[in-house]
Amino acid sequence: MTTESRVKTHIDIHDRSVREHWSHHFGISDERLRKAVRMVGTRASSVAAYLGFRPAT
Repeated sequence: MTTESRVKTHIDIHDRSVREHWSHHFGISDERLRKAVRMVGTRASSVAAYLGFRPAT
């Protein structure tokens, strides 16, 4: 997996700009994003499912 594709599929919770991007994307607070990552891991699709987001059809 390339670094670029990993950035799109995983959330680097240690990178502030990445956290800001994903918090904005999901419309949640930084703390809620951190909790979601702690619960289900760094894969963006897992975090989305945990937060109740459905894939676009």
